[in-house]
Amino acid sequence: MHLLDARVKLSLVLAFVLSVSLMPIGAWPAYVLLFALVLSASATSELGLTFTLKRSLLALPFLLAALPLLVTTKGSILVHVPLGSWFLSITVSGLERFLSIALKSWLAVQMAVLLTATTPLPDILVAMRALGVPRLLVAILGLMWRYLFVLADEALRMMRARDARSASMSGRSGSTIAWRARVTGGMVGSLFLRGYERSERIYHAMLARGYDGTIRSLSLKPLSSVERLTLGIGLGILTGLVLMAHFLR
Repeated sequence: MHLLDARVKLSLVLAFVLSVSLMPIGAWPAYVLLFALVLSASATSELGLTFTLKRSLLALPFLLAALPLLVTTKGSILVHVPLGSWFLSITVSGLERFLSIALKSWLAVQMAVLLTATTPLPDILVAMRALGVPRLLVAILGLMWRYLFVLADEALRMMRARDARSASMSGRSGSTIAWRARVTGGMVGSLFLRGYERSERIYHAMLARGYDGTIRSLSLKPLSSVERLTLGIGLGILTGLVLMAHFLR
């Protein structure tokens, strides 16, 4: 999977995410087949089955937004949950909708993790440009990723300076939470100004070197017959799964 062209991988991942979003609520057999595809891709990437499973837990906090579906979806009541003097009624339809959204989010995140783990970011940006993503958006993503580490280094230097200036003989730096909050607020403001000034300098330096809004790269080679076949088979499988899920429902 590491050797597969980034355009093919990005196209298949986008198609996978689109297929997952088009799956009807409660299509459990289709979810199992999609999970089998994720496991197959994970096995071919040689990253280990637990690699994507651990990192896909990042999707858990976003499921909080779907929790109201448990009690706001109409249907037969499954259980009453006491909440003080009130009772929340969890319905069967609400539980089914919540679990479907959770599984679909989990599957999509796993495939995105596989893409980022097997493809360098510059290759993903080139593939995005080849697939027609606006060049300004691709340039913003590339610059954001490149200078994110510069800002992180700047923040670390400011934190070291703060620790050096707040040391005391007792070994305890910082006196109160209010003091720390005031200093942190000042650091955030200073970091914003430093980042803004640095971005201006970088932009003028890029203009001086002929930058016209396009980040150029080497010409892409055409897809081989194997890569075209892989892309066609993958798109065919995903289309078949979506049609099967809607037909059997």
